[in-house]
Amino acid sequence: MTDEEQPMARLINTTSMTVDGVIEVSDWFVPEGEHDAASRALFEGDAAMLVGRKTYEGFAGFWPTQSGPWADVLNPLPKFVASRSKRHPLEWNATAIEGDAIEGVRRLKAERDGDLVLSGCGELARELIQAGLVDELWFWIHPRVQGPGNRPYEGATVPVRLLETRQFDSGVTLLRYQPVPPASQ
Repeated sequence: MTDEEQPMARLINTTSMTVDGVIEVSDWFVPEGEHDAASRALFEGDAAMLVGRKTYEGFAGFWPTQSGPWADVLNPLPKFVASRSKRHPLEWNATAIEGDAIEGVRRLKAERDGDLVLSGCGELARELIQAGLVDELWFWIHPRVQGPGNRPYEGATVPVRLLETRQFDSGVTLLRYQPVPPASQ
């Protein structure tokens, strides 16, 4: 197999936020509408989920006991957990990334055919985007101005190129971006 034939997963970082960029989910989150099915579709097929420890613990404490369309997609999905403290064995179809998270994600991208989907944009997402490992950013913009709150990628500066804008009946808008490598700026 040549380098061109090697599998290479895309790393897609997806998150929901308000119009003014608040990422802490509260009553602004629109749970239903055609955007919901579009969001779930991202996790289908050969996809796997990539999460940090905090997200893993929150999701693993909630989703395994749930049923319905999201649980049907997320529960069987392979998950890779980047954590400095959490190691094997993990539950909920999860595997710890051994060693350095950046190198571990680089290996995963090289080994996998399907997409790696990273939910949220905290510390792990910031490190991965700064390392040039994130291929796409999917921002699900919910129709609300929230005011104070955490913003994505605190402390990171990354130029991006718009790939797609999609509006849904729910008022949610999907903005898909591609980080621009430093040499392309």
